[in-house]
Amino acid sequence: MDQQMNYGSDYKYIPATSIGSGVGMDILPDLFNYTVQIVNIHLVGNHETKDFVLVDAGMPESAEEIISVTEERFGTNSRPKAIVLTHGHFDHVGAIIELVEHWGIPVYAHELEIPYLTGQKSYPEPDSTVEGGLVAKLSPLFPNEPINLENHVEKLPSDGSIPHMPEFKWIHTPGHTPGHVSLFRERDRALIVGDAFVTVKQESLYKVLTQEQEISGPPRYLTPDWKSAKESVIKLEALKPAVAVTGHGIPMSGELLSNSLEKLVREFDSIAIPDYGKYVDKGGH
Repeated sequence: MDQQMNYGSDYKYIPATSIGSGVGMDILPDLFNYTVQIVNIHLVGNHETKDFVLVDAGMPESAEEIISVTEERFGTNSRPKAIVLTHGHFDHVGAIIELVEHWGIPVYAHELEIPYLTGQKSYPEPDSTVEGGLVAKLSPLFPNEPINLENHVEKLPSDGSIPHMPEFKWIHTPGHTPGHVSLFRERDRALIVGDAFVTVKQESLYKVLTQEQEISGPPRYLTPDWKSAKESVIKLEALKPAVAVTGHGIPMSGELLSNSLEKLVREFDSIAIPDYGKYVDKGGH
């Protein structure tokens, strides 16, 4: 028998939402973005063959919603081939245990993220002192203890390929977490960012609620390594993505995306790095 998978003891529903909550959007014929409260999940795959993958796993207690969105798009009792995680923060793995149990599918993550997904390591505490607004102040309420997926999580292949996502490659984009990855497809320059950068100022309650579009670095209250975070944004900008879906905020494409990313690289220290906060002086400028 498998040992029981479990969430950390501080796992709980977080009553946060945005006007985007419950909204699904076709970004490309095989890329669908859906917002669960304040975080995005992505369904990547083919309508016809029903071969698809779920990228990230939403907020705590959102499994039923995610299953129904999946079945609405791919048909009753459809199931993804796998779940691919950009990283393991609570708002990206919130429903994962129920989904794995329901679908019986593997989970893939970067090998540096595995300790946070197998109960071995906790992420650093969120920084509620960080400059940037009310969500940062509320961040100590967020679940922080590691979940344990036991033997249901596997490391992504070291050659950059992604199981069941034939044209996508994963790119290591640390900073927000040690094993954070973004997923990129050369053919149409589609980028699934995770939280390496986001398109809403995630610290500001007003902006999260209204989903006001604005490029920003990774969420400040949960980013301990700003030097790596900056290098990751530089790496992603160099890919010249044509369309980007992020962990938080509205998808961005075309000139708005390229101009915004160039600006983020150019002005990363002032746009992304907070003026103060416990991780700034360490990982800083």
